[in-house]
Amino acid sequence: MIIGVPTEIKNHEYRVGMVPSSVRELTIKGHVVYVQSDAGVGIGFTDQDYIDAGASILATAAEVFAKSDMIVKVKEPQAVERAMLRHDQILFTYLHLAPDLPQTEELITSGAVCIAYETVTDDRGGLPLLAPMSEVAGRMSIQAGARALEKSLGGRGMLLGGVPGVEPAKVVIIGGGMVGTNAAQMAVGMGADVVVLDRSIDALRRLNVQFGSAVKAIYSTADAIERHVLEADLVIGGVLVPGAAAPKLITRDMVKRMKPGSAIVDVAIDQGGCVETSHATTHQDPTYIVDDVVHYCVANMPGAVARTSTFALNNATLPYIIKLANQGYKQALLNDKHLLNGLNVIHGKVVCKEVAEALNLEFTEPKSMLA
Repeated sequence: MIIGVPTEIKNHEYRVGMVPSSVRELTIKGHVVYVQSDAGVGIGFTDQDYIDAGASILATAAEVFAKSDMIVKVKEPQAVERAMLRHDQILFTYLHLAPDLPQTEELITSGAVCIAYETVTDDRGGLPLLAPMSEVAGRMSIQAGARALEKSLGGRGMLLGGVPGVEPAKVVIIGGGMVGTNAAQMAVGMGADVVVLDRSIDALRRLNVQFGSAVKAIYSTADAIERHVLEADLVIGGVLVPGAAAPKLITRDMVKRMKPGSAIVDVAIDQGGCVETSHATTHQDPTYIVDDVVHYCVANMPGAVARTSTFALNNATLPYIIKLANQGYKQALLNDKHLLNGLNVIHGKVVCKEVAEALNLEFTEPKSMLA
């Protein structure tokens, strides 16, 4: 198979779909890999590094898209990239379609085979291709939140962990999954007063075992969310409904009643955000203020630590890339029910139920498109 790796073009996105060592795993198996010139420069890899791994370098994204059977990316294709997709071409990347009707419609029009990292599953009920970036985003959320609390950005002027004689900031984390657990780890390490809310008793038990009394693990209800959010100095939104738009758990009225200078980091922004006042921002302009509350809603948070993120992501995606290349998408999807769950759009049809429901589009059973 011919695999293409274009340069990412989203704002301040320095990650790359494949590192040279991943490319080598494909080329030694007889596959052809085209990499756009300078695709890896943001994480310290030159074109020569890719050439040494067996890749061929192409000057433009248009050439990469035109020559490749499968496109491997990190972030969702931008409008100019979607226009280059063609019928039966595989697109393997993060998509986050539930809050994004324009992207979904253009992928439908393209006729491409669009497999989303974030809905691939595993036998444990996890999301193995989302997990590495959730770990990174969870840890980064505390760094970003600590910065947002500084007075120069409109925050309360608080040090997250306080100092002897001065109480620490209260950090409220909504969601006890991968994002929430990693956020809690960082917040505890910085000495904050940490509360995590989740509706899963198993998740709350796990948090209690992992952190003991350092984290208050609270069952999530509308009352509990409101009470703790209004007391919070920093709120982390780490809610995830796989494939679907994030529920709006923090209302505009709650934001209005939060402490002046408090901060929200909405990690769920890729799926539309879990705060009514959230809208996607970029690393170039990451924050804005609503009702004296600082909002950090960067939609590609892990892109700021691109090298760490790329290696973590490649470790997870490489086995699936190899499977798709070796078997072709039809056989690979039919052989692996978890990879099949990653299929969102194929040949003009939406085959992810959560995306179809979120966007009020017709749903088609995925296996019916692979016959």
